[in-house]
Amino acid sequence: MAFSGALTLTDLNDFITPSQACIKPVEQVNKEPEKQLGAAATEIHIDLGGSYYEILTPNSASIQPTASGSGKKLEQAQISLNDCLACSGCITSAESVLITLQSHTEVLNFLESNSSAEVAEDSTKIPTVSIAPQTLASLAASVSSRTGVPTTPRQILRRVRVFCESVLGFAHVFDTTFARHLALREHVQEFEERRAQAESSTGQLPMLASACPGWICYAEKAHAEILPFISRTKSPQQTMGTLVKNWMGQTWGKLPHEIYHVSVMPCYDKKLEASRTDFYNSVYSTRDVDCVITTGELELILKEKGWDLSSPVPGELDELPPHDWSKKPSSVSALTLPELIAHPGTSSGSYLHSIISHITATSADPLVLSVKAMRNSDYEEYVLRRESDQVDVFKGAKCYGFRNLQNVVRKKQAERGYDYVEVMACPGGCVNGGGQLKPLNAKWGDKEWTKKVEESYWTVEQRRDEADQLLGWVLDDLCTTDEGLGDRLFRTSYRAVESDIVGLAVKW
Repeated sequence: MAFSGALTLTDLNDFITPSQACIKPVEQVNKEPEKQLGAAATEIHIDLGGSYYEILTPNSASIQPTASGSGKKLEQAQISLNDCLACSGCITSAESVLITLQSHTEVLNFLESNSSAEVAEDSTKIPTVSIAPQTLASLAASVSSRTGVPTTPRQILRRVRVFCESVLGFAHVFDTTFARHLALREHVQEFEERRAQAESSTGQLPMLASACPGWICYAEKAHAEILPFISRTKSPQQTMGTLVKNWMGQTWGKLPHEIYHVSVMPCYDKKLEASRTDFYNSVYSTRDVDCVITTGELELILKEKGWDLSSPVPGELDELPPHDWSKKPSSVSALTLPELIAHPGTSSGSYLHSIISHITATSADPLVLSVKAMRNSDYEEYVLRRESDQVDVFKGAKCYGFRNLQNVVRKKQAERGYDYVEVMACPGGCVNGGGQLKPLNAKWGDKEWTKKVEESYWTVEQRRDEADQLLGWVLDDLCTTDEGLGDRLFRTSYRAVESDIVGLAVKW
Protein backbone atom coordinates (compact mmCIF):
# COMPACT_ATOMS: atom_id res chain seq x y z
CA MET A 1 0.00 0.00 0.00
CA ALA A 2 1.49 3.34 -1.05
CA PHE A 3 1.80 6.21 1.40
CA SER A 4 -0.12 9.38 0.78
CA GLY A 5 1.67 12.43 -0.50
CA ALA A 6 1.34 14.16 2.85
CA LEU A 7 3.14 11.35 4.64
CA THR A 8 6.11 11.43 2.31
CA LEU A 9 6.78 15.13 2.73
CA THR A 10 9.07 14.64 5.70
CA ASP A 11 11.90 12.34 6.70
CA LEU A 12 10.80 10.22 9.66
CA ASN A 13 14.21 10.17 11.26
CA ASP A 14 15.31 11.57 14.61
CA PHE A 15 18.66 12.67 13.20
CA ILE A 16 18.20 15.81 11.13
CA THR A 17 21.01 16.57 8.71
CA PRO A 18 21.13 19.84 6.78
CA SER A 19 20.51 19.70 3.06
CA GLN A 20 21.70 21.97 0.27
CA ALA A 21 18.48 23.95 0.79
CA CYS A 22 18.81 24.40 4.55
CA ILE A 23 18.59 28.18 4.27
CA LYS A 24 15.31 30.01 4.56
CA PRO A 25 13.56 30.21 1.17
CA VAL A 26 13.24 33.63 -0.36
CA GLU A 27 9.78 35.00 -0.97
CA GLN A 28 9.42 36.14 -4.55
CA VAL A 29 7.77 39.52 -4.95
CA ASN A 30 6.51 40.37 -8.44
CA LYS A 31 6.35 44.09 -7.83
CA GLU A 32 9.30 45.80 -9.47
CA PRO A 33 11.19 47.84 -6.88
CA GLU A 34 11.38 51.55 -7.42
CA LYS A 35 14.79 52.89 -8.35
CA GLN A 36 16.24 55.32 -5.86
CA LEU A 37 18.03 58.40 -7.08
CA GLY A 38 21.77 58.08 -6.69
CA ALA A 39 21.67 54.32 -6.26
CA ALA A 40 24.59 52.39 -7.71
CA ALA A 41 23.80 50.60 -10.96
CA THR A 42 25.82 47.38 -10.94
CA GLU A 43 25.51 43.79 -12.07
CA ILE A 44 26.92 40.54 -10.70
CA HIS A 45 28.86 38.40 -13.19
CA ILE A 46 30.32 34.91 -12.69
CA ASP A 47 33.54 33.98 -14.47
CA LEU A 48 34.57 30.53 -15.71
CA GLY A 49 36.25 29.75 -12.39
CA GLY A 50 33.08 30.35 -10.41
CA SER A 51 34.19 33.69 -8.91
CA TYR A 52 31.68 36.51 -8.49
CA TYR A 53 32.40 40.03 -9.78
CA GLU A 54 30.49 43.27 -9.38
CA ILE A 55 30.42 44.96 -12.78
CA LEU A 56 29.63 48.61 -13.39
CA THR A 57 26.84 49.54 -15.72
CA PRO A 58 27.24 52.67 -17.85
CA ASN A 59 25.15 54.72 -15.42
CA SER A 60 27.38 54.16 -12.39
CA ALA A 61 30.87 55.26 -11.49
CA SER A 62 30.82 54.41 -7.80
CA ILE A 63 33.05 51.33 -8.14
CA GLN A 64 36.47 51.53 -9.68
CA PRO A 65 37.15 48.70 -12.13
CA THR A 66 40.16 46.47 -11.60
CA ALA A 67 43.25 46.66 -13.78
CA SER A 68 41.95 43.82 -15.90
CA GLY A 69 38.65 45.59 -16.35
CA SER A 70 36.74 42.65 -14.89
CA GLY A 71 35.19 44.59 -12.01
CA LYS A 72 35.38 44.12 -8.25
CA LYS A 73 35.76 40.53 -7.04
CA LEU A 74 33.30 39.70 -4.27
CA GLU A 75 34.35 37.78 -1.18
CA GLN A 76 32.71 34.46 -0.40
CA ALA A 77 29.90 34.70 2.13
CA GLN A 78 30.30 32.68 5.31
CA ILE A 79 27.77 31.43 7.84
CA SER A 80 28.87 31.79 11.44
CA LEU A 81 27.55 29.84 14.40
CA ASN A 82 25.57 32.86 15.56
CA ASP A 83 23.92 33.09 12.13
CA CYS A 84 22.95 29.44 12.31
CA LEU A 85 21.63 29.73 15.84
CA ALA A 86 19.51 32.80 15.01
CA CYS A 87 18.08 31.29 11.82
CA SER A 88 14.61 29.78 11.91
CA GLY A 89 15.03 27.93 8.64
CA CYS A 90 15.47 24.54 10.31
CA ILE A 91 14.77 22.99 13.71
CA THR A 92 18.25 21.85 14.71
CA SER A 93 21.74 21.58 13.30
CA ALA A 94 24.26 18.82 12.76
CA GLU A 95 27.85 18.27 11.70
CA SER A 96 27.37 19.34 8.08
CA VAL A 97 26.52 22.93 9.03
CA LEU A 98 29.19 25.43 8.00
CA ILE A 99 31.11 25.84 11.25
CA THR A 100 34.09 28.13 11.04
CA LEU A 101 35.04 28.88 14.64
CA GLN A 102 34.33 25.59 16.43
CA SER A 103 36.59 22.84 15.11
CA HIS A 104 39.64 20.79 16.03
CA THR A 105 41.60 22.74 13.42
CA GLU A 106 40.83 25.97 15.27
CA VAL A 107 42.08 24.40 18.51
CA LEU A 108 45.35 23.28 16.92
CA ASN A 109 45.85 26.69 15.29
CA PHE A 110 45.34 28.45 18.61
CA LEU A 111 47.72 26.16 20.48
CA GLU A 112 50.39 26.69 17.83
CA SER A 113 50.03 30.48 17.85
CA ASN A 114 49.77 30.64 21.65
CA SER A 115 53.12 28.88 22.08
CA SER A 116 54.83 30.78 19.27
CA ALA A 117 58.01 32.63 20.13
CA GLU A 118 56.57 35.71 18.44
CA VAL A 119 53.82 36.00 21.08
CA ALA A 120 54.75 38.09 24.10
CA GLU A 121 54.71 36.16 27.37
CA ASP A 122 52.09 38.46 28.89
CA SER A 123 49.84 37.90 25.85
CA THR A 124 49.68 34.12 26.05
CA LYS A 125 46.58 32.45 27.42
CA ILE A 126 46.23 29.44 29.71
CA PRO A 127 44.85 26.61 27.54
CA THR A 128 42.37 24.48 29.49
CA VAL A 129 40.26 21.56 28.32
CA SER A 130 37.24 19.93 29.96
CA ILE A 131 35.92 16.56 28.80
CA ALA A 132 32.39 15.19 29.14
CA PRO A 133 32.03 11.75 30.78
CA GLN A 134 30.01 10.55 27.77
CA THR A 135 33.03 11.32 25.58
CA LEU A 136 35.29 9.31 27.88
CA ALA A 137 32.81 6.42 27.80
CA SER A 138 32.70 6.47 23.99
CA LEU A 139 36.50 6.46 23.73
CA ALA A 140 36.75 3.68 26.33
CA ALA A 141 34.19 1.53 24.50
CA SER A 142 36.00 2.10 21.21
CA VAL A 143 39.41 1.12 22.62
CA SER A 144 37.93 -1.92 24.39
CA SER A 145 36.17 -3.06 21.21
CA ARG A 146 39.24 -2.54 19.03
CA THR A 147 41.84 -4.15 21.31
CA GLY A 148 39.78 -6.67 23.26
CA VAL A 149 41.26 -5.24 26.48
CA PRO A 150 38.68 -3.77 28.91
CA THR A 151 39.37 -0.05 29.27
CA THR A 152 37.58 2.32 31.65
CA PRO A 153 36.76 6.03 31.33
CA ARG A 154 39.22 6.69 34.18
CA GLN A 155 42.06 5.17 32.15
CA ILE A 156 41.00 7.15 29.08
CA LEU A 157 40.93 10.40 31.09
CA ARG A 158 44.48 9.81 32.34
CA ARG A 159 45.75 8.95 28.85
CA VAL A 160 44.05 11.94 27.23
CA ARG A 161 45.40 14.19 30.00
CA VAL A 162 48.97 13.05 29.33
CA PHE A 163 48.44 13.60 25.59
CA CYS A 164 46.90 17.05 25.97
CA GLU A 165 49.59 18.26 28.38
CA SER A 166 52.70 16.69 26.83
CA VAL A 167 51.84 16.85 23.13
CA LEU A 168 49.33 19.68 22.67
CA GLY A 169 50.50 21.96 25.48
CA PHE A 170 47.34 22.26 27.57
CA ALA A 171 47.96 23.50 31.10
CA HIS A 172 44.89 21.90 32.68
CA VAL A 173 42.74 18.90 31.73
CA PHE A 174 39.51 18.22 33.66
CA ASP A 175 36.36 16.20 33.25
CA THR A 176 33.02 17.98 33.62
CA THR A 177 31.44 15.89 36.39
CA PHE A 178 32.20 18.41 39.15
CA ALA A 179 30.49 21.09 37.06
CA ARG A 180 27.57 18.69 36.62
CA HIS A 181 27.52 18.19 40.39
CA LEU A 182 27.06 21.94 40.79
CA ALA A 183 24.49 22.12 37.96
CA LEU A 184 22.41 19.34 39.54
CA ARG A 185 22.39 21.17 42.86
CA GLU A 186 21.18 24.34 41.13
CA HIS A 187 18.67 22.29 39.13
CA VAL A 188 17.09 20.83 42.26
CA GLN A 189 16.98 24.26 43.88
CA GLU A 190 15.19 25.73 40.86
CA PHE A 191 12.64 22.89 40.93
CA GLU A 192 11.90 23.59 44.59
CA GLU A 193 11.47 27.29 43.80
CA ARG A 194 9.01 26.49 41.01
CA ARG A 195 7.09 24.01 43.13
CA ALA A 196 6.81 26.51 45.99
CA GLN A 197 5.44 29.12 43.56
CA ALA A 198 3.47 26.79 41.31
CA GLU A 199 0.72 29.32 40.68
CA SER A 200 3.01 32.24 39.79
CA SER A 201 4.65 33.03 36.47
CA THR A 202 8.07 32.07 37.85
CA GLY A 203 6.87 28.77 39.24
CA GLN A 204 5.50 27.12 36.14
CA LEU A 205 5.40 23.33 36.12
CA PRO A 206 6.23 20.91 34.66
CA MET A 207 9.87 21.87 34.62
CA LEU A 208 11.70 20.62 31.54
CA ALA A 209 15.42 19.82 31.46
CA SER A 210 17.67 22.35 29.74
CA ALA A 211 21.03 20.58 29.26
CA CYS A 212 20.35 19.50 25.65
CA PRO A 213 21.01 22.32 23.14
CA GLY A 214 19.25 20.41 20.35
CA TRP A 215 16.07 20.42 22.45
CA ILE A 216 16.53 24.12 23.28
CA CYS A 217 16.92 25.05 19.59
CA TYR A 218 13.81 23.04 18.76
CA ALA A 219 11.76 24.70 21.51
CA GLU A 220 12.91 28.22 20.62
CA LYS A 221 12.11 27.77 16.93
CA ALA A 222 9.02 25.56 17.00
CA HIS A 223 7.32 25.82 20.41
CA ALA A 224 7.80 29.22 22.01
CA GLU A 225 4.93 28.48 24.39
CA ILE A 226 7.13 25.82 26.05
CA LEU A 227 10.01 28.19 26.94
CA PRO A 228 8.68 29.33 30.36
CA PHE A 229 8.68 25.71 31.49
CA ILE A 230 12.30 24.99 30.54
CA SER A 231 14.78 25.03 33.40
CA ARG A 232 17.00 28.11 33.47
CA THR A 233 19.92 26.23 35.01
CA LYS A 234 23.02 26.16 32.82
CA SER A 235 24.20 22.86 31.37
CA PRO A 236 27.35 21.20 32.79
CA GLN A 237 29.32 22.50 29.80
CA GLN A 238 28.42 26.12 30.50
CA THR A 239 28.67 25.65 34.26
CA MET A 240 32.21 24.39 33.68
CA GLY A 241 32.84 27.48 31.58
CA THR A 242 31.75 29.64 34.51
CA LEU A 243 34.01 27.71 36.89
CA VAL A 244 37.04 27.87 34.60
CA LYS A 245 36.76 31.54 33.67
CA ASN A 246 35.45 32.96 36.96
CA TRP A 247 36.54 30.67 39.79
CA MET A 248 39.61 28.73 38.68
CA GLY A 249 40.92 31.84 36.97
CA GLN A 250 40.90 33.62 40.32
CA THR A 251 43.05 30.91 41.90
CA TRP A 252 45.41 31.04 38.91
CA GLY A 253 45.66 34.82 39.04
CA LYS A 254 44.14 35.16 35.56
CA LEU A 255 41.25 37.18 34.17
CA PRO A 256 38.59 35.45 32.02
CA HIS A 257 40.05 36.63 28.70
CA GLU A 258 43.47 35.24 29.69
CA ILE A 259 42.16 31.67 29.61
CA TYR A 260 41.36 29.62 26.49
CA HIS A 261 38.75 27.01 27.39
CA VAL A 262 38.08 24.03 25.12
CA SER A 263 35.21 21.64 25.78
CA VAL A 264 35.00 18.08 24.38
CA MET A 265 31.40 16.97 24.02
CA PRO A 266 29.36 14.08 22.55
CA CYS A 267 27.12 16.46 20.61
CA TYR A 268 27.58 18.89 17.71
CA ASP A 269 24.85 21.18 19.00
CA LYS A 270 27.09 21.95 21.98
CA LYS A 271 29.03 24.17 19.56
CA LEU A 272 25.90 26.27 19.07
CA GLU A 273 25.27 26.37 22.80
CA ALA A 274 28.73 27.79 23.50
CA SER A 275 28.12 30.47 20.85
CA ARG A 276 24.95 31.85 22.46
CA THR A 277 25.22 35.52 23.36
CA ASP A 278 24.04 34.66 26.89
CA PHE A 279 27.40 33.01 27.51
CA TYR A 280 29.52 35.91 26.29
CA ASN A 281 31.33 38.14 28.80
CA SER A 282 31.13 41.62 27.29
CA VAL A 283 33.37 43.10 30.01
CA TYR A 284 36.33 40.92 29.05
CA SER A 285 35.22 40.16 25.47
CA THR A 286 35.38 36.40 25.92
CA ARG A 287 33.09 33.39 25.96
CA ASP A 288 32.72 30.97 28.86
CA VAL A 289 33.68 28.20 26.43
CA ASP A 290 35.94 29.38 23.62
CA CYS A 291 35.75 26.28 21.43
CA VAL A 292 33.82 23.01 21.43
CA ILE A 293 35.01 19.87 19.69
CA THR A 294 33.28 16.50 19.56
CA THR A 295 34.49 13.07 20.59
CA GLY A 296 35.16 12.29 16.94
CA GLU A 297 37.20 15.46 16.49
CA LEU A 298 39.32 14.59 19.54
CA GLU A 299 40.00 11.23 17.94
CA LEU A 300 41.08 13.05 14.75
CA ILE A 301 43.59 15.09 16.76
CA LEU A 302 44.93 11.90 18.37
CA LYS A 303 45.40 10.31 14.94
CA GLU A 304 46.99 13.42 13.43
CA LYS A 305 49.53 13.50 16.25
CA GLY A 306 50.18 9.75 16.06
CA TRP A 307 49.01 9.04 19.62
CA ASP A 308 47.78 5.52 20.39
CA LEU A 309 45.00 5.79 22.96
CA SER A 310 45.21 2.05 23.67
CA SER A 311 48.71 2.44 25.15
CA PRO A 312 48.72 2.69 28.98
CA VAL A 313 50.32 5.62 30.81
CA PRO A 314 51.94 5.53 34.27
CA GLY A 315 49.50 5.85 37.16
CA GLU A 316 46.35 5.56 35.06
CA LEU A 317 44.72 3.19 37.57
CA ASP A 318 45.68 5.17 40.66
CA GLU A 319 42.98 6.79 42.76
CA LEU A 320 43.42 10.47 43.52
CA PRO A 321 44.57 10.91 47.13
CA PRO A 322 41.85 12.28 49.44
CA HIS A 323 41.99 16.05 49.68
CA ASP A 324 41.18 18.04 52.78
CA TRP A 325 38.63 20.64 51.71
CA SER A 326 38.04 21.87 55.25
CA LYS A 327 40.29 24.77 54.28
CA LYS A 328 39.75 27.11 51.37
CA PRO A 329 41.79 26.01 48.32
CA SER A 330 44.53 28.36 47.20
CA SER A 331 44.66 26.89 43.70
CA VAL A 332 42.88 24.25 41.63
CA SER A 333 44.39 21.62 39.34
CA ALA A 334 43.53 18.22 37.93
CA LEU A 335 45.24 16.66 40.95
CA THR A 336 42.90 18.36 43.41
CA LEU A 337 39.55 18.76 41.65
CA PRO A 338 37.29 15.71 42.24
CA GLU A 339 37.11 13.70 39.04
CA LEU A 340 34.55 11.35 37.47
CA ILE A 341 31.87 11.91 40.10
CA ALA A 342 29.10 9.36 39.59
CA HIS A 343 25.48 10.51 39.71
CA PRO A 344 23.03 7.56 39.82
CA GLY A 345 20.24 7.71 37.29
CA THR A 346 20.78 8.16 33.57
CA SER A 347 23.89 8.58 31.45
CA SER A 348 22.51 11.91 30.21
CA GLY A 349 23.11 13.76 33.47
CA SER A 350 20.69 12.18 35.97
CA TYR A 351 18.54 15.32 36.18
CA LEU A 352 15.31 13.46 36.84
CA HIS A 353 16.90 11.14 39.39
CA SER A 354 18.52 14.02 41.26
CA ILE A 355 15.06 15.50 41.83
CA ILE A 356 13.61 12.12 42.78
CA SER A 357 16.46 11.58 45.27
CA HIS A 358 15.91 15.04 46.74
CA ILE A 359 12.15 14.54 47.18
CA THR A 360 12.69 11.11 48.72
CA ALA A 361 15.36 12.38 51.12
CA THR A 362 13.30 15.37 52.29
CA SER A 363 9.92 13.65 52.56
CA ALA A 364 8.52 13.10 56.05
CA ASP A 365 6.72 9.96 54.85
CA PRO A 366 8.20 6.87 53.16
CA LEU A 367 7.81 7.03 49.38
CA VAL A 368 7.65 4.26 46.79
CA LEU A 369 9.01 4.74 43.25
CA SER A 370 7.37 3.02 40.28
CA VAL A 371 8.73 3.11 36.72
CA LYS A 372 6.64 2.46 33.62
CA ALA A 373 7.86 2.26 30.01
CA MET A 374 5.41 4.21 27.87
CA ARG A 375 6.63 3.28 24.38
CA ASN A 376 10.19 2.07 24.83
CA SER A 377 13.23 2.67 27.02
CA ASP A 378 13.47 6.23 25.64
CA TYR A 379 10.10 7.21 27.12
CA GLU A 380 9.50 6.20 30.72
CA GLU A 381 7.30 7.53 33.51
CA TYR A 382 8.47 7.80 37.13
CA VAL A 383 5.91 8.13 39.92
CA LEU A 384 6.59 8.68 43.64
CA ARG A 385 3.73 7.61 45.92
CA ARG A 386 3.28 7.84 49.66
CA GLU A 387 3.47 4.35 51.04
CA SER A 388 0.75 5.02 53.62
CA ASP A 389 -2.13 6.16 51.38
CA GLN A 390 -0.77 5.58 47.82
CA VAL A 391 -1.16 9.27 46.92
CA ASP A 392 1.07 10.51 44.09
CA VAL A 393 3.49 13.18 45.33
CA PHE A 394 5.61 13.44 42.17
CA LYS A 395 5.26 12.41 38.55
CA GLY A 396 8.13 12.70 36.10
CA ALA A 397 9.31 11.31 32.80
CA LYS A 398 12.44 10.52 30.84
CA CYS A 399 11.97 11.47 27.20
CA TYR A 400 14.69 10.95 24.58
CA GLY A 401 14.41 11.45 20.81
CA PHE A 402 12.39 13.95 18.75
CA ARG A 403 9.53 11.52 18.20
CA ASN A 404 8.97 11.30 21.94
CA LEU A 405 9.47 15.06 22.33
CA GLN A 406 6.36 15.61 20.23
CA ASN A 407 4.39 13.46 22.66
CA VAL A 408 5.62 15.52 25.60
CA VAL A 409 4.69 18.78 23.85
CA ARG A 410 1.20 17.50 23.06
CA LYS A 411 0.71 16.23 26.60
CA LYS A 412 1.87 19.57 28.01
CA GLN A 413 -0.59 21.43 25.80
CA ALA A 414 -3.47 19.17 26.86
CA GLU A 415 -2.81 19.00 30.59
CA ARG A 416 -0.09 19.16 33.17
CA GLY A 417 0.73 15.47 33.26
CA TYR A 418 4.17 15.71 34.84
CA ASP A 419 6.05 17.70 37.44
CA TYR A 420 9.36 17.23 35.66
CA VAL A 421 10.64 15.84 32.33
CA GLU A 422 14.25 14.96 31.50
CA VAL A 423 14.39 15.85 27.81
CA MET A 424 17.14 14.90 25.35
CA ALA A 425 16.99 15.18 21.56
CA CYS A 426 19.01 12.05 20.76
CA PRO A 427 17.47 8.57 21.04
CA GLY A 428 19.40 6.77 23.75
CA GLY A 429 20.49 10.05 25.32
CA CYS A 430 23.88 11.73 25.37
CA VAL A 431 25.93 8.52 25.07
CA ASN A 432 24.42 8.29 21.57
CA GLY A 433 25.16 11.89 20.60
CA GLY A 434 25.90 12.72 16.98
CA GLY A 435 29.52 13.56 17.82
CA GLN A 436 30.31 10.21 19.42
CA LEU A 437 32.54 7.52 17.91
CA LYS A 438 30.88 4.87 15.80
CA PRO A 439 32.01 1.25 15.40
CA LEU A 440 33.13 -0.02 12.02
CA ASN A 441 30.27 -0.75 9.60
CA ALA A 442 27.69 0.67 12.01
CA LYS A 443 25.34 3.60 11.60
CA TRP A 444 24.55 6.39 14.02
CA GLY A 445 21.95 5.17 16.46
CA ASP A 446 23.10 1.52 16.57
CA LYS A 447 21.40 0.24 19.74
CA GLU A 448 23.92 -2.50 20.50
CA TRP A 449 26.80 -0.06 20.29
CA THR A 450 24.95 2.50 22.38
CA LYS A 451 24.46 -0.20 25.01
CA LYS A 452 28.22 -0.83 25.12
CA VAL A 453 28.95 2.87 25.58
CA GLU A 454 26.30 2.98 28.31
CA GLU A 455 27.96 0.06 30.12
CA SER A 456 31.33 1.78 29.85
CA TYR A 457 29.85 4.97 31.29
CA TRP A 458 28.83 3.22 34.52
CA THR A 459 32.18 1.53 35.22
CA VAL A 460 33.36 4.47 37.33
CA GLU A 461 32.25 5.11 40.89
CA GLN A 462 33.45 8.07 42.93
CA ARG A 463 32.54 9.37 46.38
CA ARG A 464 30.71 12.68 46.38
CA ASP A 465 31.59 13.85 49.89
CA GLU A 466 34.70 15.73 48.72
CA ALA A 467 32.71 17.30 45.89
CA ASP A 468 30.12 18.57 48.38
CA GLN A 469 32.84 20.11 50.56
CA LEU A 470 34.49 21.86 47.61
CA LEU A 471 31.11 23.05 46.34
CA GLY A 472 30.71 25.13 49.48
CA TRP A 473 33.97 26.95 48.81
CA VAL A 474 33.03 27.59 45.18
CA LEU A 475 29.72 29.18 46.09
CA ASP A 476 31.37 31.10 48.91
CA ASP A 477 33.93 32.55 46.49
CA LEU A 478 31.50 33.40 43.69
CA CYS A 479 28.25 34.38 45.37
CA THR A 480 28.98 36.12 48.68
CA THR A 481 29.13 39.74 47.54
CA ASP A 482 25.87 39.84 45.60
CA GLU A 483 22.73 37.83 46.34
CA GLY A 484 21.74 37.81 42.67
CA LEU A 485 25.20 36.89 41.39
CA GLY A 486 24.56 33.16 41.67
CA ASP A 487 21.51 33.50 39.44
CA ARG A 488 23.55 35.32 36.80
CA LEU A 489 26.44 32.84 36.99
CA PHE A 490 24.55 29.56 36.94
CA ARG A 491 21.29 30.34 35.15
CA THR A 492 20.38 31.56 31.70
CA SER A 493 17.33 32.55 29.63
CA TYR A 494 15.67 31.63 26.34
CA ARG A 495 13.95 33.54 23.60
CA ALA A 496 11.63 32.58 20.78
CA VAL A 497 13.08 32.67 17.28
CA GLU A 498 10.30 34.01 15.09
CA SER A 499 9.98 32.36 11.71
CA ASP A 500 9.32 34.47 8.63
CA ILE A 501 9.32 31.58 6.19
CA VAL A 502 6.64 31.69 3.53
CA GLY A 503 4.98 28.28 3.41
CA LEU A 504 4.49 28.28 -0.36
CA ALA A 505 8.21 28.89 -0.88
CA VAL A 506 9.35 25.81 1.04
CA LYS A 507 10.87 23.06 -1.10
CA TRP A 508 9.16 19.78 -0.25
